[in-house]
Amino acid sequence: MRAVVTGAAGFIGSHLCEHLLAAGDEVIGVDCLTDTYDPAVKRRNLRTALGSPRFTFRHADLLRTDAVALLAGADAVYHLAGQPGVRLSWGEDFALYTDRNVLATQRLLEAARAQPPAKFVYASSSSVYGEALCRPTPESAHPRPVSPYGVTKLAGEQLCELYRTAHGLPTVALRLFTVYGPRQRPDMAFARLLAAASGGPAFPLYGDGSQTRDFTYVTDVVSAMRAAARSSFTGIANLGGAGPVSMQQAVAVVERLVGPVLLTRHAASTGDARHTGADIRRAQAAFGFRPSVGLPEGLAEMALEHGAPDHRHRMAPTGGEPW
Repeated sequence: MRAVVTGAAGFIGSHLCEHLLAAGDEVIGVDCLTDTYDPAVKRRNLRTALGSPRFTFRHADLLRTDAVALLAGADAVYHLAGQPGVRLSWGEDFALYTDRNVLATQRLLEAARAQPPAKFVYASSSSVYGEALCRPTPESAHPRPVSPYGVTKLAGEQLCELYRTAHGLPTVALRLFTVYGPRQRPDMAFARLLAAASGGPAFPLYGDGSQTRDFTYVTDVVSAMRAAARSSFTGIANLGGAGPVSMQQAVAVVERLVGPVLLTRHAASTGDARHTGADIRRAQAAFGFRPSVGLPEGLAEMALEHGAPDHRHRMAPTGGEPW
């Protein structure tokens, strides 16, 4: 397949590019290298992909580039570009979120409508659910985002649904549940936890630590994205991990892998859902999604990236552990 990946230099995007290249696809990676975090880190994310003759990188802003030309000849479009982060989406920065999560998505959908690919895959977020009334949460649950970020991600996936139903564009919106793994953004929880355990700044724990997340390993996510693109499925599907884990439990795993974590405690942050959990039966039935990497194994891979000793052989789950 000939694939276009937006947000290619980001955490998930760079893993997706590598996965597609390993599968034999030709990949055009697009990124405008914003300063959400150090652009040099994003460039390093692409080192493996740039070594492939089937990879082309284009430094472009989706709000300003010729999107029709960008998508010319694409069999699959994977739209991962956007403005991340729940806590920063309040206040004046909301304009960045509307530009990069809503307007950029609409421009790309218009370009795709002009020359439809076999599949348009949009990276949505579990943030669209907010404080879901049932867990695990099915796609039929009414979206109730509790952050401006969640609002913009919901708007993006509703645009996909609109172009699918009104214009026949074959779109898939994948609601990702807390993706983690090597190259995770430095502002995300596990990257900060591992840094704190390795002598870096203390980890800010918001709330009492009993809040839970459905953590999903990045290689499970990117393999599901390609499977969705190659399937006949269109619509909305959840991508989650092996089940909810509390932040207290996650801290305990990091401490077993690396060492003590210095914590600073803070009040719960406005806009953070207290619990998330994915019902993944639709993705299982539609394109064979089955997450294979558990939290201890995934965190062990991240710890290696942070320079910790290789303790992966010690992290196999037992019957008494919650993961």
